[in-house]
Parts: sequence; C-alpha cells; structure tokens
Amino acid sequence: MNSLPRLSFHLARLELRCAGVMLAIVLCLLIFNIFTRAAAQAQYWVDEAAITTMVWMTFLAASACLQARSNIAMTLVQDLVPDFLQRLMSVVVDLLMLIFVSFFLVMVWKWFDLLGLYENQWDIMAFSADTFNFIYEEPTQTLGIRKFWVWLILPVFSFTSVLHCLACLQTSVQVLLLNRKPATQYEAS
Repeated sequence: MNSLPRLSFHLARLELRCAGVMLAIVLCLLIFNIFTRAAAQAQYWVDEAAITTMVWMTFLAASACLQARSNIAMTLVQDLVPDFLQRLMSVVVDLLMLIFVSFFLVMVWKWFDLLGLYENQWDIMAFSADTFNFIYEEPTQTLGIRKFWVWLILPVFSFTSVLHCLACLQTSVQVLLLNRKPATQYEAS
C-alpha cells in the first residue's frame, strides 16, 4: 500500500474513534439533560453542547466515509458497463469528489480568513471592522463560547476530506493503470 492511502486509512480510523467518543459524550449529555429536566433544574447549555458535539461527530464520520468509499452512490450504470469502464468511472467519480471538497476547502479558507486576521495583527475587532466578517466575535447562545470554535470542524473536515479523496483517486488511477479489480478494503499495513 502506498503512503497516502495508508495515511488516509489511519486518519479515518482516528476520525471514527473520535466520532465514537463524541457519540458517548452526546449520550451522556442527553441523559444528564433528562435528569435535570425531571428535577425541574433544566440546564439549557446542554442542548447546545449536544448539538455541537453531534455536528462534530457527523463531520468526522462523513470524512471517514470518504476514505472507505461508503457514501451513498448510484451504481446502476457502472454495474452494467465492462470492467475497464467501471475503473474509468471510479477515477472520474474520485476526481469529481476531490474537486468538490477542494472547492469547499477554499470556501472555508476564505471564510476563516487567517491572512486577514494576521494583517490585522490578530486583533479580532479590527479584523471584523475591516472585513465585516464576524466569525471570531459571535458567541453561541447558551455555551457562551465564540462560534468559530464550533465551526472549526469545517476546516478539519475539508482538509481530511481532500486527503481522503486524493488517496482514493491515487488508488483508482493505479487500479485503472494496472488493469485489475479494485480492492474492497484498505489494509492497515
């Protein structure tokens, strides 16, 4: 196995472990929420914390799904064509996915605008006044933290998705060029 698919495989395993931990956190938060509401001592921050944790869990798992190629797909046409065209279609699909997640990464990079923040000497208020981008100032409703901490999953997802799509594209191209059936699962070593 090449180094990029191997890195992608191990990163996806880490993402799934983190998503599993976040699932456990969501479960604990929801149980805590049930008890506090039953005791008429509702803690409203718990809802926002559970939702935020679920969002992070979802993006981590979605990125790992790209590595495993386990996303929903329509394969009716691909199943009907000869092997060579199936392999060629896999390359095209992987290339389109790479273009999509790369575009998403660029949008997130522009939204977080770290260069603009740097140009404003990391002064959040000056950055907001200069760019009308309030990503670093706006607080969450009940947790009271700045929303960019919640949205930080977007650059993480974008970067890891690009990495997974590059690894899948590399594998698809190798399968196409070597004229063999694609592997169903990545090996750890």
